[in-house]
Amino acid sequence: MKFLADMGISPRVVDELRQKGYDAVHLQEQGLGRMRDPGILRKARDEGRILLTHDLDFGELLAASGGDLPSVIIFRLKDMRAPNVSLYLFNLLTQQSEALEKGAICSLTEHKVRIRALPI
Repeated sequence: MKFLADMGISPRVVDELRQKGYDAVHLQEQGLGRMRDPGILRKARDEGRILLTHDLDFGELLAASGGDLPSVIIFRLKDMRAPNVSLYLFNLLTQQSEALEKGAICSLTEHKVRIRALPI
């Protein structure tokens, strides 16, 4: 699995993904911090990456496009510090990797995981 982290996700989450052997990049390290949402979504799709974000707009954009990729993980956590985001992310990956590989929008809160298969 490959990942693209949006600006609201800590670069330390990307570092943890890499430490566990995943291919992960952050928009900031690529100098793309000002890229608009449609471009970010297109980049994730073109590169075969799962988008990590806390921005709800990506779910709406993906639903409106009718596309089946890329998968998007939307973190709706009260504590968005890297260790907490990583904890929820790695739990999700162990439980829902197949759905993410096929195409899904995942929304994570402290108490709930909601998954919608793509296309919507």
